[in-house]
Amino acid sequence: MGFRYLDRIATEENIHAFLELADLAAGAGASANNVFLLSHRLRQSRPMRVCRALLGRDPAAAALIEQRRLSGPYDAAVLRALPKGTLGHTYATVLEAMGYDINFFPKPEFYANLETDADYINYRVYATHDIHHIVSGFSLDNFGELGVISMSVAQFAHPGLAFTDLMALLLNWFRNDTPIDELETPAEQARTASYAFGMISKGLHIGAEAQPLFPVIWEERMGQDLEELRTELGVAAVREGPFSWYANPSLVAALAA
Repeated sequence: MGFRYLDRIATEENIHAFLELADLAAGAGASANNVFLLSHRLRQSRPMRVCRALLGRDPAAAALIEQRRLSGPYDAAVLRALPKGTLGHTYATVLEAMGYDINFFPKPEFYANLETDADYINYRVYATHDIHHIVSGFSLDNFGELGVISMSVAQFAHPGLAFTDLMALLLNWFRNDTPIDELETPAEQARTASYAFGMISKGLHIGAEAQPLFPVIWEERMGQDLEELRTELGVAAVREGPFSWYANPSLVAALAA
């Protein structure tokens, strides 16, 4: 029986480490710093070795990791001045309408000054995260979050994001006691394991079909038409449902202004 080997996995040390990571994942909705730290804790893990190996298969990603190229900072006013429909104009306008700081992502110092490849991978994942929201169409709130992070899980198995996916499924499974089709509001539905599984599946599919997103130099694409860029990258953006930022009337109005 395979159960006899559980004592080798469920050691006190392993359980303690898991619970620390679970606490960080559970608090990610309250503070993004939790998920930043979660990824930092996994920098020397076996899953990070897998992530690094997958990225190493792509020459462009491997070169970017070796260069340690930084992202941003972005000038929101300059990006908003770009033509409507471009990535830059859309990115800056959506984040401003939501009251988000366009440069909200950890600085290199947070990730050990990018000392290792794992540190740089973590840095770049979060530095480009909101851009992935814009390109994919997944909303920048709890409704679309699992979808957008699952794209990176599909493409290179990022451990911090993969753990977040797994914990979202587990926590929602524990806290919900009503079938999703009996829940009336999107907010209620989003707290179920069924919703989480659907978002994860959708994000995994989009990520698997798309071209590698990690090595895209987004700074060089800000003036490019967003639809043209999506076609080039093979990203089938989500456009309907509460998990899409296209369904937010205030964002649509801001982009049309």
